[in-house]
Amino acid sequence: MNANAQTLHLASDAPLAHDYSPRLLLVDDEPRLLSSLYELLRDRDYQLVTATCGSEALAQLTKLQFDLVLLDLRLPDMSGHEIMDFMNSKGIACDVIVMSGDVGIEAAIGALKRGAYDYLRKPYSREELLKTVENALAQRRLAVDNERIASRLENSERMYRNLVDSSPDIIYTLNHDGLFTFVNDRAQQLLGFAREELLGKHYSVLIHDEDLERARYVFNERRPDERTSRNVELRLKCKGNGVERTFSNTLMTMSMNAIGVHVADQLRHEQFGIYGVARDITDRKRAEEVISYQAYHDILTDLPNRMLFKDRLGLAVIQAKRKLTELAVMFVDLDRFKLVNDTLGHVKGDELLQQAALRLKECLRRGDTLARQGGDEFTIVLPELRDRGDAKVIAEKFLESLQKPFDLDGHQVHISASIGIAIYPGDGESIDELLRHADIAMYQVKALGKNGHSFYHNSMLDMSHQKIALEQALRRALEQNELEMYYQPQIDVASGRIIGAEGLMRWNHPQRGLLSAGEFLPFAEENGLMLPISDWMLGALCRDLVQWNAAGGEALRLSLNLSPQYLDRGDFFEKMRGALTRYGISPAQIEVEITENICIRNPLYAIEQLNKLCQLGVSVAIDDFGTGYSSLSYLHRFPIHTIKIDQSFVKEIHDEQGHYPVILAIISIARGLGLHLVAEGVETEVQARYLQANGCTTMQGYLYFRPISLTSFIAVLQSQGGVELAARWQQAQQQLPHLAPPMVAVQA
Repeated sequence: MNANAQTLHLASDAPLAHDYSPRLLLVDDEPRLLSSLYELLRDRDYQLVTATCGSEALAQLTKLQFDLVLLDLRLPDMSGHEIMDFMNSKGIACDVIVMSGDVGIEAAIGALKRGAYDYLRKPYSREELLKTVENALAQRRLAVDNERIASRLENSERMYRNLVDSSPDIIYTLNHDGLFTFVNDRAQQLLGFAREELLGKHYSVLIHDEDLERARYVFNERRPDERTSRNVELRLKCKGNGVERTFSNTLMTMSMNAIGVHVADQLRHEQFGIYGVARDITDRKRAEEVISYQAYHDILTDLPNRMLFKDRLGLAVIQAKRKLTELAVMFVDLDRFKLVNDTLGHVKGDELLQQAALRLKECLRRGDTLARQGGDEFTIVLPELRDRGDAKVIAEKFLESLQKPFDLDGHQVHISASIGIAIYPGDGESIDELLRHADIAMYQVKALGKNGHSFYHNSMLDMSHQKIALEQALRRALEQNELEMYYQPQIDVASGRIIGAEGLMRWNHPQRGLLSAGEFLPFAEENGLMLPISDWMLGALCRDLVQWNAAGGEALRLSLNLSPQYLDRGDFFEKMRGALTRYGISPAQIEVEITENICIRNPLYAIEQLNKLCQLGVSVAIDDFGTGYSSLSYLHRFPIHTIKIDQSFVKEIHDEQGHYPVILAIISIARGLGLHLVAEGVETEVQARYLQANGCTTMQGYLYFRPISLTSFIAVLQSQGGVELAARWQQAQQQLPHLAPPMVAVQA
């Protein structure tokens, strides 16, 4: 909306007096958002009118006069831009605040070009909206006041000067030579020049050097036959400090007498001068620049974002094609970032990303571009390569720079990176090809152990296709009952009897045979399959427990590994309770194993969930104790019953008479806190004797049993419990089909 047309219309038709209740039009096609907006503004002494589509908005704009329109850009029948075009074409004088969830810069620029007062991106805060509305109405009142001042200029010279000097804008007149004949006091407040310093001086003393040519063109234009205004944006100098401010100048040519005063009816010997109003739009221009910058840069790291990176990569490809040179595209993924983020929290994770971005940036050459793709992923374009060695050198610099520890408020953190490299034109000639192939090469590095770099090769594409095939096969495995639970017994070494077992998942793959959990569960976690797999596991374990108990295993405890993703899901506890009730299993037979890092991801939520399990009667164990990032205080805060010594510590035991302080410390902690203790990965008699001698009497490992199928496990239980259990086993087998639930189905 043109500012001058708007304020003139208001001054003549509907003055916005201070005791006047402003009328606002609220336009949004989402009823809930519209109602929320209405409730937010209803107590503000505004007259509120609502519209749910473009046609309703146009009807209201035609029928009533509004002071402000709050406009959603996306409407079912037309866009907000079309409504603003209608208002401009009809000369409807009304400020517009655009509210949109569109993250694109084009929508914001389009709204501002059409005269929008401001642009709010959804979701906005309550304070931001109210402040913007108040400012818009305040500015509207101010604009009306300015026009009222202008209408009274002819009544009194003294009133004219007082009112003009109180204007928020710089008001001035120039004679036919471009010399100041009048300037109000606002010039001193905004630019530092007193009125006396400017009167009689040429306007060029205020104009920024780069804007002088444009200023000469506009100021020298003469239109004596009509009172037509023209607008130009100019940067004006501030006195002494070298600072510049941006002003929107509205200029009008008018007839002046010898002393520079406008005379409407004096035609003889008339000379033409300029009447101008300069409005300070510095803050608005800065806001526009910020919006433009943020649209192409990552706010967290201040690096170019994906959009700007693709633009620069496109230019680099064009240049490489013209010069017949090579360029490299790198895809960098920070290893172990997720662990740090989950352990120390998102704030520390953000700090780590910022520090890593600075280190990567220091390794680049002049002309290289580093961008953040999102999350812990970065992309780099290296133009004008002499050979592949240049890319290799920079990749090695990246890895070396990340080896040093990161200090996050006292936390020493170590990370590495997996880097994939694609070379133009050999590995692709389009932007998408180069990025995709660099991404594939990066995942190849991750598959080989991370912390390295790799150039793309066509064979990697076949491996990528194999991963897709693996995902599809895993989904089919759930549907076709190819998964199976194996059990590794836990032994009380004092009596030699089985007192429990850990459930371990296996996949009977049609082509590859029996796969262990480590061969497919990490892939399932990356592809969102852990939740349906965990649902299947819970049902399978309960069905197997029915057969355990029939074979004399009522006193045995089943340990199951719980995925962090499964614990985070709100309905986990209800699923566990429902399964135990449905199969008639005592909660005391279940022990849930969690890792130390689960306790740190979201401690309060984890405590709540684990307490629910304990109230139900399920016990909780910490798996792989001593390998994570937890504090010993968590053993007090969390309802822990069992500590499992990780097999990495057990493997270090080579001498029965040796001293292994980590093992002894864990045993002491468990004994001091009254916790049950289980040693994992016991493979030798030396390890077993050392652990038993120092107070750990429950063990699990290849020395006693490998993970075995349900049938084999039942046979072991029967041999331990006696022949009289055979009848109970046969009876359970006959009843089992009636207990089995429908097969879990997963959408591919």
